[in-house]
Amino acid sequence: MKLFSPLYRRAMIWSRHPHAPWYLGGLSFAESSFFPVPPDVMLAPMALANPQRWFFLALLTTLTSVAGGVFGYLIGYFAIDAILPWLQASKYWPAYETAVEWFGVWGFWAVFIAGVSPIPYKVFTIAAGALSMSLLPFVLASIIGRGLRFFLVAGLMAWGGARMEAVLHRYVDRLGWAMVALVAVLGLWFGMN
Repeated sequence: MKLFSPLYRRAMIWSRHPHAPWYLGGLSFAESSFFPVPPDVMLAPMALANPQRWFFLALLTTLTSVAGGVFGYLIGYFAIDAILPWLQASKYWPAYETAVEWFGVWGFWAVFIAGVSPIPYKVFTIAAGALSMSLLPFVLASIIGRGLRFFLVAGLMAWGGARMEAVLHRYVDRLGWAMVALVAVLGLWFGMN
């Protein structure tokens, strides 16, 4: 079923829009504190469409994502009591409980792992604030984790260039369904633990 091919073509058109960097920055900020769509879905096609700007795009994504992470931290620090009922009723509650547990064991490294992996980073930003993690280690872990992730994504797309775009276009539906399966497996695994 070709569900992802039309979305991919649309993303490539949007990635060449003159205001695309503004949208990327806004998406990166929002995803780090409350929005469910990761910025990779916009960063990758933008780096493919403009390979000479990959470094700028990765830096923009990293900085706005960390700024959004600080906003999530502030939500957790100042408003955890207000959002706790919503959080407990949401699909993010098990991830939040995992974040709290991980902070007790790993602290700085919990934020780093959430920043670089597909684990919901926003949950960790809110948990860091709710648990009053020191702001400087939080920001450092976020910069390192988010930077590693976004520079890797943008760098690989720029390096692959037109070849990568052709391969992605050919296999985007299979890759999309594989990602859906991976997210489902991770969701089940985190739900059981």
